[in-house]
Amino acid sequence: MSDAEQPPQDGESLLLAQVREAYGRAAYTHKTHEKQADLCFQSHRRQQRLLIGLTVVSSGTFLASLLGLFLDESWAALGTSFIALLVSAINLGTKAFKYGEETQKHRDVAAKVWDLRESYQSLIVDLQSGATTVNQSRAKRDSLQQAALEIYSDAPRTTPKAYALAQEALQRNEDLTFSEREIDLLLPAQLRVTEERGRDGGQ
Repeated sequence: MSDAEQPPQDGESLLLAQVREAYGRAAYTHKTHEKQADLCFQSHRRQQRLLIGLTVVSSGTFLASLLGLFLDESWAALGTSFIALLVSAINLGTKAFKYGEETQKHRDVAAKVWDLRESYQSLIVDLQSGATTVNQSRAKRDSLQQAALEIYSDAPRTTPKAYALAQEALQRNEDLTFSEREIDLLLPAQLRVTEERGRDGGQ
């Protein structure tokens, strides 16, 4: 049967497909901002270590004495000035590239998108189980779309590297996927669904 001959889908199936797609986008957005926060934190940590190291090294008397052991007076003075210039440049860099603030912004967005993602997942469950009507689900979808708009409009930009890391985490490492056994190991024996429940319950 060709695509043109396919019977039209009912409203519930179309709504479910749309919500599933929105869930997928939210999952990727959440993970991308998590990875971007990690990248910003790494840059922040490198920036702070370099600044601390150069500040210690550039402490005037120590550096001049150290360089004076290996260089003549003019070269030692030049080396001291160069290190001091690097410290000033990094200090300016910390004001221009606020990696610490960027890290927190991405973590905040990730937390909001996590809640959005879980809400989409709950809506999928309600739709598939018949616990909600199509009209109720549409109202919930519209509410979630408005929430997503508010979150994304204030979200800082992410980088292709962060997206690639998110893609690897979700597709290869299956960050959002758990086997029945993995979930059971996190639950009390009475709530398990695999054979572990029977063994543990009989002890």
